[in-house]
Amino acid sequence: MRVHHLNCGCMCPIGGKLWDGVSRGMTAQLVCHCLLVETDSSGLVLVDTGFGSRDVEDPYGRLSPLFIHTNRIQFDHRHTALEQVRRHGFSPRDVRHIVLTHLDFDHAGGLEDFPEARVHVLQAEADVAEDRQGMIQSRRYRPEQWDEVRNWRFYNPGGERWFGFDAVRDLDGLPPEILMVPLPGHTVGHAGVAIDTPDGWLLNAGDAYFHRHEMDPEPHCTPGLAAYQRMMEMNRPTRLHNQERLRELANDGRSDVRIFCSHDPVELEALSRLSTGWRPTAAGSGSGRRAH
Repeated sequence: MRVHHLNCGCMCPIGGKLWDGVSRGMTAQLVCHCLLVETDSSGLVLVDTGFGSRDVEDPYGRLSPLFIHTNRIQFDHRHTALEQVRRHGFSPRDVRHIVLTHLDFDHAGGLEDFPEARVHVLQAEADVAEDRQGMIQSRRYRPEQWDEVRNWRFYNPGGERWFGFDAVRDLDGLPPEILMVPLPGHTVGHAGVAIDTPDGWLLNAGDAYFHRHEMDPEPHCTPGLAAYQRMMEMNRPTRLHNQERLRELANDGRSDVRIFCSHDPVELEALSRLSTGWRPTAAGSGSGRRAH
């Protein structure tokens, strides 16, 4: 099993380091950290898709202007998972599965670029995305991004636990090394995706946190990302509780779990060093078991 770390979307909100903690200019550089996993028996697996080719071609037809302008999304075909799969020498048809942390617009935009893929998501997330109640929910969930998807698989938590967390194992058609870890709070059906690699566990924590230093023993977050998390959260106590649990796991030297989130450029830079022949477009550097 080989894991590639991809940046499938660049967002450059005004505020620089007040958002990402590293930028020196007026604009930040946030990423959409997705995974491309080469498996022996299940073809290629994507974990999240970032923005897709149709988002690039028709952003205002598919996304909310609120988020286009707040996040200052940089629409570029080069950043789509579709183009990066091709650059790695594969066909879009080789992507057999897509495992989603959740259905937000910056995680599910590329689903329709891989029409033959089986899409895995928690049932609770599918339910709330269909309901779309309220100003934020109606703008974060964009059915235009997935209304052509026909091969869904929905899951509920249960079964053997993973490092003390609920887990969804035996994902349909996927090897046992890939599982979902429910981490609600940011959304009702938000999940992390854990992958057992030869070098230890990787946990894509999605949007369970936004800034690398939230996983430090003495956590802190940039003002911009702290405010954005509060704006987007569906359940604050649950979100903070799951952050604390992730922090405990990240600082447990016995676990051998490398945790990262979806939008931190420094974590992406650190983990991209494990992907031979590829470097991310976002600035930043770092290292460590927590990818920062």
